[in-house]
Amino acid sequence: KGFSSTFTGERRPKGDRIFEALGATDELSSAIGLAGEFSSEKGHTFVEQLHRVQCMLQDVGSNLATPLSSAREAHRKRTSFSEKPVLELEQWIDSYSEQLPPLRAFILPSGGRSSAALHFSRAVCRRAERCVVPLVQAGEADPNVAKYLNRLSDYLFVLARYAAMKEGKEEKIYIKPEP
Repeated sequence: KGFSSTFTGERRPKGDRIFEALGATDELSSAIGLAGEFSSEKGHTFVEQLHRVQCMLQDVGSNLATPLSSAREAHRKRTSFSEKPVLELEQWIDSYSEQLPPLRAFILPSGGRSSAALHFSRAVCRRAERCVVPLVQAGEADPNVAKYLNRLSDYLFVLARYAAMKEGKEEKIYIKPEP
């Protein structure tokens, strides 16, 4: 009948922004899974990190499915989201960034299948973040969830560049068309 339940048992319309955020997060995990498969075929060592990210996205979903306005303390304890995964992403970003040449132009999604799939994942991540931010602002989700998605999109961008570099693929840059 167009309704679904949150983890707290609350019934909400399927169009509720909580379910929109859950759907975007699920889509993000699927996009990362595809990028991981392409990257695995190329022997990239970061594939385990992508799997870890997918597991963290399950925890993100648990937090989103537990609106703080209707959560009891037991719910909050089971679905809390700490800053630790955010810090882990920042370490990964720094590690890969140190190995990359500096950006000198706007990069278009490109650089081979692994890189392009990681760029696509980044774009899906940005959408998920846009869905989550209003929930955080309304006090329905943990602010660390939005921080995680924000840093995750940066990680996916850096990783896309790293994959292109490791595979010897050229990254296409933006060239302004002549008027």
